[in-house]
Parts: sequence; C-alpha cells; structure tokens
Amino acid sequence: MPPRAAAATTAALLGAGALVLPSTAAAETPARETRVSAAAAHAGPLVVAHRGASAHAPENTLAAIDKADRLGFRWVENDVQRTKDGVLVIVHDDTLKRTTNVEEVFPGRAPWKVKDFTAKEIAKLDAGSWFGAKYKGARVPTLTQYMNRVARNGQRLVLEIKKPELYPGIERDTLRVLRETGWLERHRVRHDLVVQSFSADSVRQVRALRPDIKTGFLGTPAVAELPKYAKFADQINSTYTSISDGYVAAVQRLKGPHGKPVEIFTWTVDEAAAARRVAGFGVNGIITNKPDVVRAALRD
Repeated sequence: MPPRAAAATTAALLGAGALVLPSTAAAETPARETRVSAAAAHAGPLVVAHRGASAHAPENTLAAIDKADRLGFRWVENDVQRTKDGVLVIVHDDTLKRTTNVEEVFPGRAPWKVKDFTAKEIAKLDAGSWFGAKYKGARVPTLTQYMNRVARNGQRLVLEIKKPELYPGIERDTLRVLRETGWLERHRVRHDLVVQSFSADSVRQVRALRPDIKTGFLGTPAVAELPKYAKFADQINSTYTSISDGYVAAVQRLKGPHGKPVEIFTWTVDEAAAARRVAGFGVNGIITNKPDVVRAALRD
C-alpha cells in the first residue's frame, strides 16, 4: 500500500533508463500529459498511485492506471482477488457491491462476494458508473489484463494480495500470472515489482516461492518485533497515522532478506500537510489516491 533511504535508495527503486516494453494487442497508449522532470522523479519519497489515480478515475480499473500514467506517475498499486472459477481479478473489497452494478445485474446473489462469481459474470459488470458517467462501461480487469496495461504504459507495480485467507493458494496463482505476463523476468523483479499483503503468512509464502521478489508487509509491527519481519519483508508499509520519525528510523536500521535496508511506504496520504509530514520522517514511499497533490506538496 501505500521515502528514508536517501535519494540513492529511491533512485535504485526507480531504476535507470526506459523500459523495453513487450508488444500487446491493446489500444495505443493515451497521449501523455506533462511529465514530472527526471530530477523531481528521483528526489524525496517515491509517490505511488493508490489503486491507480483513484481520486481521478474509478479505482483498480485500467482507466485509473492510464490516468496515473498521463499524470506522469511511474508506480501504481492494486489489489488482487480470485473468482469462483479461479481467475485473478483486480478489486479491493471482497464484495462487488461498492464499485460495480452487481446488485442490478445479479439481484438475487447477495452478499455479492467476489469468490462467488465467475470471471465471465464479473466481466459483465459496470465498474465505472459509480464514479462518474464518463466512465460508464469500465470493467473489472483480470490480473492478466492489468499487468499487460501496466507494462504497456511503462509503469511499475505494488501488488497487494488481498484477503489471502479467502483464497487458499492465491500466492502461487498470482506468481503464475506474473510469469505468464513477463513480470518475473529478472529486470522486472529487480526494478518494477513489489508484492505486499496484510498477511505475514502470505508474504512468507511469496518469499518461499520466489525469494528474488521484493516483498512488503502491510502494518505497523511493534519496534521490538521488527527484526522478525525483516527476515521475510523488504518493506514495512504502514498507515501514515501510525508512524513517527523514530519508527521510520527503526525500520530503516534493519537489513531485509536481500541484505539491503528495510524500506517503509506509508498510506493513504491525500493531504498536502500529511505528505510533507511523512516526507519529513524520511519514508521511502507515499501511497496516495491523489498523487498530483502529493507531488505538488513535496515540491513545495
């Protein structure tokens, strides 16, 4: 979810140079809006667009990551769950009620849990009208569709495995899709991908299956417990209301499973004052619904 290693740490996260993107059958990349300069992109905390630029477009849709791209943001965050027939889809809640018209399309299927619907059924749902008429007809993307679009845009991803207790084996399924879409190639694993979860067991499972992947634990463990988490998590990603400069320093003093200082990303920071506050703590990344607001605040 939702920078102190110094600028060098952030630069390492961002990587150097442009990506060579795989060809896809997707539509042409939307025209870019003015991009942040290279110098600004490498200064201070990394800004991650939460569920895409979700203050500007319906969350976890292709429109949201395209909007983040047009705003000039290289990193996005998403949420992965699994359908009744085993397809991974991008949706935050474990129910489809809040962000789709599932109650209208399937009125007799309460409580409308993601795991109770097939991928074909979910593909019929409108995932955009709730946000605005402009987005009528937006769909819940599959993880495959999502990864292809992120790659096409030249973006990078913080992928959250959502509620893994509902979906036994979802870690292996997620890694399979990442492999099929080219996201487990060495350069992507090193520079373009973080896999995180609120479940320590899920993070451990990802690490056991693919030790090379950068992992994040979502939460704020007690300082005394941090060394235990540093054995399997490269990041401790905490809500911004739960951290202090002392906590950030305690996290970053530790070495993670890849022998580098543990990082801390904080979420969900949408106000300028909060962005400046956590940047002052030295966090490595800020996860936000309003990446443009956070970028402007950090520039100030």
